[in-house]
Amino acid sequence: MNKNLKNAKNISKMPMPINKKTLEYLAELSRIELEEKSEEKLLNDLQKILEHFEELKEVDIENIEPMAGGTIEKNVFREDKENPKSEVQTSKLTNAFPDEEKGYLKVPPIFE
Repeated sequence: MNKNLKNAKNISKMPMPINKKTLEYLAELSRIELEEKSEEKLLNDLQKILEHFEELKEVDIENIEPMAGGTIEKNVFREDKENPKSEVQTSKLTNAFPDEEKGYLKVPPIFE
């Protein structure tokens, strides 16, 4: 078995708190170069995150219905329909424009 796969399986069983060796392993997996001065702060931050997840494990979710998305809202898009006014508006705009070619508005060139 690949050494990395074996180590990855052990992460789910890793004891708390996160230590420097685990932090270095995670940095290696994510290809992040850690600076010595930021390691301690990162260790503390990761420990706080894990403590938060431990708190979430205590939440009673017995009577809460699972959601497939972040909301219960339905799609509110309307069906595309041709707007009869748009053709009139378009023709007014193109007629007011100085130059037109094949239905497109022709503008003077920027670079000559």
